[in-house]
Amino acid sequence: MFTVVVCVGSSCYVRGSEKLAETFERLIRERGLDSRVELTGAFCMEQCSMGVSVRIGEQTFRCMDPGDAESFFDQQVMPYLTAVS
Repeated sequence: MFTVVVCVGSSCYVRGSEKLAETFERLIRERGLDSRVELTGAFCMEQCSMGVSVRIGEQTFRCMDPGDAESFFDQQVMPYLTAVS
């Protein structure tokens, strides 16, 4: 199991981190990944001016737009699952 962390600090929250997290949660559930992916929040990833931040493993992604959540999941999370299998 690995963890996907979504920043929920005030700056990221205003930019849509809640919607982003909801989409990730739905995708994890729909794709049956509950036992492989843990979704959690963090109050600050120190990238406040960059938009919603998401951390997968040791890598932090910035400027996440909630409307791009599903494509981000497919392009970043799914390959990571394959790599750690």
